[in-house]
Amino acid sequence: AHDTAAALLNRVRKAPDQQVVDRVIAFADGEGLEDLAELWADSPASSLPGAMWRLYLLRHAVREAPSAAGYRFKRGVEVDTVGQAIAGSGSAPSPEEVVDLATEILRGAFTGDFAVALERAAAFARVMAGGSRELISGNGYPQRVADERRRLEGYDAVSAELTTAAALWRSGELH
Repeated sequence: AHDTAAALLNRVRKAPDQQVVDRVIAFADGEGLEDLAELWADSPASSLPGAMWRLYLLRHAVREAPSAAGYRFKRGVEVDTVGQAIAGSGSAPSPEEVVDLATEILRGAFTGDFAVALERAAAFARVMAGGSRELISGNGYPQRVADERRRLEGYDAVSAELTTAAALWRSGELH
């Protein structure tokens, strides 16, 4: 897991060709997510493959349900404008813009400062958690509340994990 994550990240970051970045990002859109899960999903969040897995997983979650993700993000923006700014979102983004933002954040892992990409992803997850929190309040449907609570816990955990991973990357300890 560690070798594949390091090799992928280093190879793509050194490639001047934008098409290489596009292919690596698109890899997970088909059957590739299952391959990445097999390689990286069990890795601790404080490891490079664990951090990479969380980046891909965030994008996958919004890409699979763009309308729900867009609505959740929009609700989260209402309570976390700082997270919105760090993630790099405009106000009241459409579902397509939320998917594009998740893709842009993942792209930044390969083309920019990796720690910044992790921090942007953490902020993105924090906004999504805020949206889930808002959707829970005032919802009278127990199953929807339970589903949203599960999402809230997941987004909160990913946000904290990516924040830690960014600090570890900066200190040279994320391997």
